[in-house]
Amino acid sequence: MKLYKYMMPALWGLLLCPTLLLAQQNRGNSHQPLTLDQCIEFALAHQPSVKQAAIDEAIGERDIAASLSGWMPQISAQFAATHNLKRAVFVIDDNVIRTGQNYTSNVLLQANQTLYSNSLLLASRAARYTRLQLDQNTTDNKINTVVDVSKAFYDILLTQEQLRILDENISRQEKQFNDARSRYEVGLVDKTDYQRASISLSNSRSDRKRSSEAIKAKTAYLKQLMGYDTEASLQIASNYEQMELEALLDTTQQLNVAHRIEFQQLQTQKQFLKLNTSFHRWSFIPNISAFINYNPQFFSATLGDLYNQAFPTSAVGLQASIPIFQGTQRLQNLKIAQLQEERLEVDEENVRKIINTEYQTALANYKSEYTDWLTLRENASVAEEVYHIIKLQYDEGVKAYVDLVVAETDLKAAQLNYYNALYRVLASKLDFQRAIGTININQ
Repeated sequence: MKLYKYMMPALWGLLLCPTLLLAQQNRGNSHQPLTLDQCIEFALAHQPSVKQAAIDEAIGERDIAASLSGWMPQISAQFAATHNLKRAVFVIDDNVIRTGQNYTSNVLLQANQTLYSNSLLLASRAARYTRLQLDQNTTDNKINTVVDVSKAFYDILLTQEQLRILDENISRQEKQFNDARSRYEVGLVDKTDYQRASISLSNSRSDRKRSSEAIKAKTAYLKQLMGYDTEASLQIASNYEQMELEALLDTTQQLNVAHRIEFQQLQTQKQFLKLNTSFHRWSFIPNISAFINYNPQFFSATLGDLYNQAFPTSAVGLQASIPIFQGTQRLQNLKIAQLQEERLEVDEENVRKIINTEYQTALANYKSEYTDWLTLRENASVAEEVYHIIKLQYDEGVKAYVDLVVAETDLKAAQLNYYNALYRVLASKLDFQRAIGTININQ
């Protein structure tokens, strides 16, 4: 037992040590670049609209519990104390008799139990759809978060790649500027070559500054979408090969409007309207409840002796509230509920058409953006090959410097256009997935 007493702290230390080290390691890795999945996971836990939707679900559960609490016994207490300044009188023949006491008091304790209530029955049946509606609202917010965070993530990555291209371009132009100036100084060429090089270099540096500042703004926007601390550093992991693979999409997928969260929300709203119609149709059924009470009463001619003796009464029974005639209010409410159902049918048909239009538009956009991307990828490859050939020819004195400038400008434009096209095709893929309802918020 003594050995056990001394060994247990050591054993606990060995068990907890890896956990503490892992926690410390995780804290140390907080500044590691985040992948897209990690950014989305963080956003789904911290994005304000998603957190608000989760709070709305909690509020909804409380509302449901409050609505259904009417099925539970309702217990109340009432207290009254009265000083009769002038007691009531009645006359028998010529005798005036004063009744009652100077001081009276009573305590009423009553318990009511609802046996049937159309309103409570509606609340019971609507609880399921209320939860479903709140869950669908959360899903809608998560879908929007996934799409928005993904687009912002891709935008930053591609801007970083554009910045890399501009850095390479500036490095080439600095070398060309130095070479052109050296050639001018030894009298091989006139000064227009290095002046053109100076202009191109200045323009490229201006473009780089613009892209560098744009990354800051885009990073701030991504932080906003993620619910990330604005003062904390955020770095994202780049994997352009994976992005090119993610650009691929099966365009043979058929549209099923039932997969769209907006259509699902509409179906839930339809269930609410059906319940509302049923409520007004059966509103003539009486509300029935049982009750029991206990009512001790106190009487005295003096205040000090008021509570010396109690005279209790008690009763138990059933009561029903029957709406006999309400001036056609029930019929009017029933007709309104039926018209609301009819109006929703029109909304449903319109939503089907809107979703189909979104699907066709997203599909057309993706196909065109994908074709542009493939074309611009080939153009970038050709432009790079052309630049290297003209660069060799310029070094050998075959081509003029202006040809080199044009080739370099074409190369930079082709590379930037390629990455812009890659962003557009990724964004159009997300729009297509949202249009057919295949955005996965659980992966």
